[in-house]
Amino acid sequence: MGKSFENVWDALEDNPVERESLKIKSYLMFLVGQYIKDNNLTQTRAAELMGVNQPRISDLVRGKIDRFTIDMLVNMLARVGLKMEVTLKHAA
Repeated sequence: MGKSFENVWDALEDNPVERESLKIKSYLMFLVGQYIKDNNLTQTRAAELMGVNQPRISDLVRGKIDRFTIDMLVNMLARVGLKMEVTLKHAA
């Protein structure tokens, strides 16, 4: 039987620092995408509200995680009135 992982990033990324960054970015991308979906926004309207261009929203919808920084994603969410709360815990 193969090794079991808690999430996909644990399976794909050996570097623990990069792995945590990818987890955060993927979650933030999910939140941006969910906001767009929940508010029935077009990519153009979402881009206007979030202060980016439409191709950037297209990249997000297509999961191009390497094209985003955590700061960029936090800023996009902040521009639509969402704020972050951060919880830290010790690694297992």
